[in-house]
Parts: sequence; C-alpha cells; structure tokens
Amino acid sequence: MREPGRETEADPINAAQQRVLRWVGLTAASDTGMDRFARLVSRVLRVPVAFVSLVEENRQILPGLIGLPEPWAGRRTLPLSHSLCRYVVASGRPLVVPDARADERLRTNPAVTDLGVVAYAGIPLRDTDGLVLGSLCAIDHQPRSWEQGELSDLEDLAAACSAELCLRILSAKSRSAQQVLETARAAAEHAQRDAQRLEQEAQAGLDHAELLLRASEELAQTSGLEDVRRRVRDLFVGAGKPSYVGLLVADKDELHRVADPDIEHSVEQEVLTLSVDAAFPSARVMRDRRAVFVPDRETLVAGYSPVAVRFFDRMGFTTALCLPLWGSRALLGVLAICWAKRHEVDVTERATLTAASGYVAQAVERALYLDERISVARQLQAAMLTDLPLADGVEISALYQPAADDHMIGGDWYDAYHLPRAANSDGETSALMVTVGDITGHDMHAATIMGQIRSMLRQATLDHPPYSPAAALAALDAACSILPLETSGTLVHARLDPVDGSPDWTLTWSNAGHPPPLLRAPDGHVTQLLEHDVLLHRSLGAFDRTEHRRPLQPGSTLLLYTDGLVERRGHDMDAAVAQLIALLARHGGGSLDELLRRISNRLAHPAPEDDVVLLAVRTPVVAQP
Repeated sequence: MREPGRETEADPINAAQQRVLRWVGLTAASDTGMDRFARLVSRVLRVPVAFVSLVEENRQILPGLIGLPEPWAGRRTLPLSHSLCRYVVASGRPLVVPDARADERLRTNPAVTDLGVVAYAGIPLRDTDGLVLGSLCAIDHQPRSWEQGELSDLEDLAAACSAELCLRILSAKSRSAQQVLETARAAAEHAQRDAQRLEQEAQAGLDHAELLLRASEELAQTSGLEDVRRRVRDLFVGAGKPSYVGLLVADKDELHRVADPDIEHSVEQEVLTLSVDAAFPSARVMRDRRAVFVPDRETLVAGYSPVAVRFFDRMGFTTALCLPLWGSRALLGVLAICWAKRHEVDVTERATLTAASGYVAQAVERALYLDERISVARQLQAAMLTDLPLADGVEISALYQPAADDHMIGGDWYDAYHLPRAANSDGETSALMVTVGDITGHDMHAATIMGQIRSMLRQATLDHPPYSPAAALAALDAACSILPLETSGTLVHARLDPVDGSPDWTLTWSNAGHPPPLLRAPDGHVTQLLEHDVLLHRSLGAFDRTEHRRPLQPGSTLLLYTDGLVERRGHDMDAAVAQLIALLARHGGGSLDELLRRISNRLAHPAPEDDVVLLAVRTPVVAQP
C-alpha cells in the first residue's frame, strides 16, 4: 500500500494551481465529459463510486461523478475534511489504499464514515506543466487489493482526462491570446502551434478513452461471432482509424478467419484458415503468445513468408498490429488491426488497443460458449425426434421447425410407433401410437425433460395392454408425482386401430390440456376434437385420465400440432385456428408432406418465437375396383 505522504492536512493549494483551475473553467456542476470519465472508471475497474476531483483552496469540487450518495451527489462538492484527493494533490503521487479503515492516517477521516470509502485509488490529474490539479478516483465500499492491471487502466484514463483538462486550459488561453493578438502576434502564433499540437494529443487521448467506452458498451451485447465481427469493424474511429480489422478464432492448430458478414473482402475469402505454423503475423501471435507489430512492408518482407507479403499487398496493408485474444482459460484467437498507410502506434495507443482487445476477447469467449451450448442442445433435440415408422398403408408425415432465437431450445416433440401385432385380432395390420407434446420452457432443461417424458410415456403405453392412451397418461402422471422431475406441459396421446374385417379404423385419444387435434373426413369436412383433461403437471399428482373414440373412414386425416403454430403475440389465436382448419379442409387430400409445408409457410412466422411441431396421419384409402 502506498502511504499518503507527510503533507499536513491543511496544506493549501498554491497560487499557480488556483490560476490554472480558473483556466480549466469547471465548477461544482455536472460536466458531460468529466461524467463520462467517471462512468468509464466505474465500468473498467468495476467499482461502485468514481469521480473526477479538483481541489480548490477551501473545498473539493466533483465535475464528474458516479455512485456518490446524496446530498453529496447533488452538491458535487466535498469539504477538505472529507477529501482523500488532497493527499494526491499535495504529494503529486498516486494514492492507493486497500482498506482506509485499517490505515493509520485515514481511518478517522470523515470520508470513511460519511461516504462509505473503504478501498481508494486516486491518480493525479496534471496540466501541461505537470502541475497537479486534482485526481481521478476509484472507490469501493469493500476492502480491495488493487491489481496492477487495474491501476494501469486507471493511469491510462487519468492521462486521457488530463489531456481533456489541458485541452480546456489551452482553449481558454487561446481565447485570451486572441484578445491581445494585435500587440503580440508572434507570441500568439507560437501559442497557437502549441495549442494545436496539444489539442491533437488531447484528441488522441479522448479517442482512446472513447474506444474503451464503446468497446465496453457495444461488445457487452453481442450474441454470436458474426455479431462480434460486425461490431469490431465499426468500433475503431477517429484520426487513427484502421483500414481493416480482422478477427481470427483458434481451433486446435488452426486459425479460422471470421468473415465480415456485411462487407465482402475478396482476398479475405482466399485465406479463411491459417495453420498456427504459417509465416503470418497472426499465426506468430499464437506461437509466441504475445502481440506482434509490423510497422511497414520492409519488416513484413524480412520476417514473414512471400504468401503473407502477397496477401498484405492485395489487401493494401502497410502497418499491422496483431493482438492475442485471451480468454479465461486459453488463447482464443487474434485481433488483427491494419492500416493502409504507415501508422505510428505509440505506447498510449498500443495500451488502449490492448485494453480494447480484452473486451473483444470477452465477447468472443461468450459467443463461442453460446454457439457450443446451442449446438449441443440442437443435436440433443434432433436426436430425440422420432424416425417415422412404415405404417402398413397408413400415411404419416411430421415437421419440426425450431424457434428463430437459437437460445430458445424448446420442449416440443412428436412420436409415432407400432404396437405389438399380438394386440390385433387379425394379426396382419398393427395399431399405431402417435403423440405430440410440448414441455414448458425454452432451454436445455426443457429439452431434457421432454426426452425423459417421451421415453416414460412409451414405456407406460407398452406396459399397459390393451394400450389405452388414458391409462398410459395416468401412469405417467403417477410417475411424475413421485419422481423428482419438474414436469409441466401438454400433450395428445392417440392410438389408431384397424377395424377387423373392414377398411375403417378407430381413433382413441386422451388429451392433457393440448390444442385440440383436427380430423379431416374424406369429403373435406374438418372436426375439432375438443375433449380434453387438465395439463400434465407434477403438482396435480395421479389423475383419472379420460379417453375418447372416433370411427375413421378410409382416407381420413388426423392433424396434431403444438401451440407455436397458432399462438403469437399480437395475433388472434382463434383466427389462426380457423385458418388452419381451412388449409386442412382444402389441401388435406393431397401429399401430407406438401400439406405440412403449406401449413407451416402460411401460419408459422418466418422467424417463429416458439418451436412448431406438426404431425399428420392418414388412414389407407380403399382401392377402387
């Protein structure tokens, strides 16, 4: 811990400091630029309180602050008795305190009791002559061991804030110089040149601070690698804006370039994959596990392969800075920043770009994690969708359409399987079980529960001859009430039996709170099978399920579906069901595959908010003599 120094608590600021503070022109009022620096400190160092402090003769003003309680936040001023920043001003050195309560000098300071200051880090804010005007402060209400990286970030931000103060001072001096221009033209021109130089330096500092602020805000909202690539491309602005920013992601011994989804770089498409052993700057980053800087073409020719040189020439690059993207556990890839003209990357800009690459790395790690999780979930869900059986003349078709949002892994499913032939008196045509269900939720948990419920329902059906749908559902209810399964959802479980000595079939079904199935007669008339019981929920315990029967003429079509087809925010569900009935009536006599595609195209949203399942079964048509 750095000690506060040996200055007395009453050390006043000197006349030079008072004069410079007047040039700065900041008061005990909110300043947009200073508030932005306070927010940036709070975000980068993850502290609840941060402020820009300027120490006057009898008080401390806070033109930039975040997180300070009332009444201090409204006043934007603190008495010197509550000021830790005055030690920074008096000593001209940073003050870093892990726990002020344990500090012999500071523990009785009213800032500890009145403001809740526990951990404190303050970096001097200086003018162009090195005069300390105040400090950029980070405060935590809990003890904190400040990391060197955090203090480095705070020093970089303090440098940018000092540049902003210098810019204001120089602007004020420039205005004053204009008033005496006629009598001191030579001096004014000299001051103007200095002002321009310092303004450029200050603007560069502001650009760097803006970059970090944009990186923290923009990259926190990304959801996939393409989105990260798009936002990275638009992240860098200002005088030092690069001509190209590339993103490469590591996969074992290769680097895969994430192509720009909006702007086509023809040469970029030629080198989508690089071996880690390739003589490219980005590959060297992976091998050496450090940043690689190529200032000009001569350096590229001397240190890298002719293939890399040709690639840079075709892309029009002269200077390149390749930064490693470090994840929490491994090196994730490389951020390649390239300029068409020779570009000098000074220490401050390099530190800023390195800090920005940290935000890019976090976004890439999050995107890779989500992509992997979504891929696993999709594969799990696809694996649990049943291969439709060959059904002895019965036509059967199914369609599954996942939600547009990849994060919404649903619990919708369908199932179809033959019952043992021993259940049929003629022994020739087997009965068919069909199920469509929807487990509540849109995540991996829902998909997992769905797979368990599907398997349990199959077992319950086959364990209860004569294979009653209601008996199977009742057994499922009983099992769910005992087993530790967070079961909630709806389903229709149905059996189709051929009638002995007749071309007709019989439909037997039990509905657990699911949207009513639709039954189309051969003449095109469609009936809603409205009979149903309560939904499936473990809290309801064992339940006496009912089942219902309907005779089916040859060529009858049964349509089962989930609510994602007809239920959409801002739309009338009854109107959607009516449209579904009309589509089934008009097109239900043709190909079932075509029927399901037509229904999905007409009713399902192009980017559905929920999964959609459709299952259609048609009894055999009697051949005409």
